[in-house]
Amino acid sequence: MFESLSAKFDTIFKKLKGHGKLTEQNIQEALKEVRMALLEADVNFKVVKDFIQQIHGRSIGQEVMESLTPAQQLIKIVKEEMTLLMGGEDQKINLSGTPPVPVMLVGLHGCGKTTTVAKLARYFQGKRKRPYLVPADVYRPAAIEQLQKLGEELKADFYRPQPSQVPLDICLKAKDVALKGGYDLMLIDTAGRLHIDEALMLELREIKTQIKPKEVLLVADAMTGQDAVNIAKSFNERLGIDGVILTKMDGDARGGAALSIKSVTEKPIKFIGVGEKLDALEAFHPDRMVSRVLGMGDVLTLIEKAEAAFDEKKAIELEKKIRKDTFTLDDFRDQIQQVRKMGSLESILGMIPGLPKKMRGMGGLDFDEKELVKVEAIINSMTSKERANHQIINGSRRLRIARGSGTSVQDINRLLKQYTQARKMMKQFSKMGEKGLGRGRAPFFS
Repeated sequence: MFESLSAKFDTIFKKLKGHGKLTEQNIQEALKEVRMALLEADVNFKVVKDFIQQIHGRSIGQEVMESLTPAQQLIKIVKEEMTLLMGGEDQKINLSGTPPVPVMLVGLHGCGKTTTVAKLARYFQGKRKRPYLVPADVYRPAAIEQLQKLGEELKADFYRPQPSQVPLDICLKAKDVALKGGYDLMLIDTAGRLHIDEALMLELREIKTQIKPKEVLLVADAMTGQDAVNIAKSFNERLGIDGVILTKMDGDARGGAALSIKSVTEKPIKFIGVGEKLDALEAFHPDRMVSRVLGMGDVLTLIEKAEAAFDEKKAIELEKKIRKDTFTLDDFRDQIQQVRKMGSLESILGMIPGLPKKMRGMGGLDFDEKELVKVEAIINSMTSKERANHQIINGSRRLRIARGSGTSVQDINRLLKQYTQARKMMKQFSKMGEKGLGRGRAPFFS
């Protein structure tokens, strides 16, 4: 996410910090590079022009020129202006009103609308709300079946339309069912098209008029860049939307859509899709996202992910084991599984401030997704006695474990080395905790 843009900003900022005192020429050169970086990231041309003018106005003056740390001050200005560009303050989804609160998702074919409905349901389940899924796309083959299957996976209830029902009728009947069932909100999956046409807009306007959704959210594919921005602008002008959900952000190395949509449409981004799994949906925080783009990390999101993924009771039990030096390979595997719940390790590392971009490991532990799958396979191929006491794993046992896990003896040796290094690091953190620097905190991997 924003990989190429982040790399360019990193280079620009390093150059700035290399100058003890900034001159107007230094600033002009830096802004020229920022402008090129944004345009190459597929940010809207007018948005880039206004953004650069805003930074230039604040930079060529007392705010930067007379600062004790001019480079840092300029970076601070870029961060503030980019945060405003992305929407400034957080724009949360509005669920005020009498339940079930209707939320309507719209968008073109292929943007990930149906999956996003399920992701939103999963998100609100985590907020202890009862969502009701409404499949109102009667045109795309298997769209209704897809949403029902996702609903079953989430254990979320959904409306079952009759073959003869039209979208508006489905929504009206579903609203009655949701009201009687005591649901908190109803998530409506509407039909899409390959392009925006009057038939699509007429259908969506009818649903909006009759159902009166509290939020109309456009689902747009971030990887389409300025096409996503243009689609958002068109939907807003012809239907009226309240916000945007950008999907496939994890695959978007440029970020042009995320940086342009708010300025072009005046509508905020409310959520971003960051993976294929149903829990891969994040509330959009402009300030946190800008920190990630500028290589400053995102500690708050990291903490939230850790709190959601880690079991508090298990964390307390693990802390006791670390203090008693009884941390086993079973515990090692459990920690890896909990880390994987937080999302890709690449995204987790990107949230840690000051971590080198090329860093792939910590204490010798390789942060490769495939390696973690391999680690789990190796530990699962061990006996309970071997997992409890790694020191009994001799040469013949290593051969047996390698055959059972489809790996090599070298892989077994590497894992055992990583495990012993992790134990040493945990022991050190435990001693720090006893001194009052981290007692009761989440375990090593959190």
